[in-house]
Amino acid sequence: MIAGLKPYPAYKDSGVEWLAQVPEHWEMMPIGRMGQLFKGNGGNKGDEVPAGVPCVRYGDLYTRHEFFIRSTKAYVSEERAADYTSIRYGDILFAASGETIEDIGRSSVNLIETDACCGGDMLVLRPKMDAVSEFLGYASDSATSRHQKACMGRGFTVVHIYGSQLKILALPISPLPEQAAIVRFLDYVDRRIRRYIRAKKKLIKLLEEQKQAIIHQAVTGQINVRTGKPYGTYKPSGVEWLGDVPEHWEVRRAKAVCSAVVDCKNRTPDEFDSGEYTVVRTTCIRDGQFDETGGYKTDEKNYRVWTARGAPRSGDVFFTREAPAGEACLVPDRSDLCMGQRMMYLRPDPNVLDAKFLLLNVYGPLTSTYLELATNGSTVGHLRLGQVDALPIMWCPLDEQREIVAIVDEATREIDETVADARMEISLIEEYRTRLIADVVTGKLDVREAAASLPDEPEESDATEDLDEFLSADYQADDGDDHHDSEEHDDDQ
Repeated sequence: MIAGLKPYPAYKDSGVEWLAQVPEHWEMMPIGRMGQLFKGNGGNKGDEVPAGVPCVRYGDLYTRHEFFIRSTKAYVSEERAADYTSIRYGDILFAASGETIEDIGRSSVNLIETDACCGGDMLVLRPKMDAVSEFLGYASDSATSRHQKACMGRGFTVVHIYGSQLKILALPISPLPEQAAIVRFLDYVDRRIRRYIRAKKKLIKLLEEQKQAIIHQAVTGQINVRTGKPYGTYKPSGVEWLGDVPEHWEVRRAKAVCSAVVDCKNRTPDEFDSGEYTVVRTTCIRDGQFDETGGYKTDEKNYRVWTARGAPRSGDVFFTREAPAGEACLVPDRSDLCMGQRMMYLRPDPNVLDAKFLLLNVYGPLTSTYLELATNGSTVGHLRLGQVDALPIMWCPLDEQREIVAIVDEATREIDETVADARMEISLIEEYRTRLIADVVTGKLDVREAAASLPDEPEESDATEDLDEFLSADYQADDGDDHHDSEEHDDDQ
């Protein structure tokens, strides 16, 4: 079906450089001509109630809604709703600010048929022209429209887009029957892509649970990895949630088995210069892996400030104490890294503790349960320096630690490879989905014939699922440190 799609028979210049040509019978229209564009107003999360008038929050445009708003997580009372901006079916909501140029102006069309409202820091377009609402939802936040909005963004730490700029956002508008055909086609294809992604994510979850079980058994001594059987004798661990451990094993504190536990005390600046050094943020560390793309580049001057208490080096373990707390990974073997706010590194004593064994511990049942109990903070989990010093670590003789690490690596290698393949497949299909939507709503592909041949399908629950259940969890779960740069913690001493 998709492989047989072809371009339209005739095109014309769109008048927009980045868009090039559009079908000859389509019209390029700035959204300022489509209807009324106005700013939203509203209160805060303190207004929320369990049930009432559906309320679209600014943050929900990033984490819950993609193209369409069919339901909301937040509600306000009818009395408080009077102080919010009322929205109608077919209104398009745009985020007026964001953290990055790429995300500025994220938008979704309101498909809630009852009374609803929105909070502040949004721009609302109320179309007065005849249009298929779902088509406008796809078109206004396709990759090509996002590129236009990114060119309008202004600012550094927080990026803004204003109504006077957004009015010139130009959308290719097709005739009404064609809009309906495009929506029918994209909805049909999107349901299948979502099912594919969901199946891959279920596979990944099962494999990660299998890997975690292997690690848990090895790092707590439930199984002697040399024999595949339990150890000969056990003793009480002294930790309620851990149970018995092998007779020669111990529970030690991080400070006792590490030669250094270093916290970044420097505040993250509002702007970063380009440079040869990488500032490692909490967003760089996930599930035991290091991802440089979550960091910033900086110059030698900042690097020297941020490494005044010591630079991380190979053999250390990065550790996050907030946003989120308790993620860790091995420090890569390179000399250009320094730590940003809320980052730490632990330097295992090489005569006592293997770095990879320490990393296994962080994600093992003893340390991870401690982290759950120790984490505090109302907005994001936060660990004090003293709590990190006191991290409980399962300890056994160094040669045994290294054997455990080697055997666990071997036992989980195939799992890791399968998970990596599945993640790559998800990434590729998401890229394909993004490109397909953009090509269809800008007329690069003609789907009229394909849409007419599609079977009728009943409405499915996955068509209304939240964005955070569909897109990669990294996107919406990432409470990066930029959100909290104004917070101070006086209890870190």
